[in-house]
Order: sequence, then structure tokens, then C-alpha cells
Amino acid sequence: MVEQAGQAVGQAVDDIGGYIRSQRESAQVSVRQLARIAGVSNPYLSQIERGLRKPSAEILQQIAKGLRISAEALYVKAGILDEKPASAVTDAVRADPGLTERQKQVLLDIYQSFRRENDYDVVPASDVSSSSSEEHHHGR
Repeated sequence: MVEQAGQAVGQAVDDIGGYIRSQRESAQVSVRQLARIAGVSNPYLSQIERGLRKPSAEILQQIAKGLRISAEALYVKAGILDEKPASAVTDAVRADPGLTERQKQVLLDIYQSFRRENDYDVVPASDVSSSSSEEHHHGR
């Protein structure tokens, strides 16, 4: 059990490093540029990308800022946060380069509050037929 947990942590570190590297390459940012933005040394960032070091949440946030991606996405990859189900709206907001990270977070907070508010009043269409038949069945 302990070995498996250690392997899972190691896997998360490998995943985050590879993810950061692929995001950096697709953004056409050099290791040197990203290291400067994130406030870390080139060798340290290189070790993160190769899965030899596990970055702190603060370093991940700076890396995310340098790559112009969501810090939450990096936290999920690093195993710091659990992944939330993605929606088209959430993905679109996070991908919008015209918004700051703060603006994106505010929009997503408002969106989620509306969703929570409506969950109490609205039954998703996929659940309507099954809940109706269950109520009918239990009513007998």
C-alpha cells in the first residue's frame, strides 16, 4: 500500500512536469523565459519538467501565470486539487486570453453560484423520466 501511494505521488510529479513542458512548448516559451517569470532558476524548472522536483503551489501559480493558463489546471495535474467536471462554459472562460486570471475567477464564481442556486429548483432533463417513474413506483 505504501509503495503504491509513493508511486502515485511520483506519477503526479511526472505528469505535472510533462504537462508544464507541453504547455510551455505550445506557448512557444523557452525554459529561460518561464523560469524568469516564475522566479525560479533554469535548472530548477528543468528538473520540474523532467519530474525530478515537485513544485510548491506558489511556484505552480507563477508558472501558470507565465504560461497564461489556469493555476487550477496545474493544481489538478499536481494532485493538489481534485478535478471538477468541466463544462463548455468553464472551458471557454478559462481559455479566453482577453480576461485576467482574476476576471476569469470572478466569472466562474458567479456562474457556479447560479448553477448551485438552480440545482435546487431544476431537475435535469435526463433525470425527469427516471425520477417520475421512481416516485410513481414508490407511491404504490
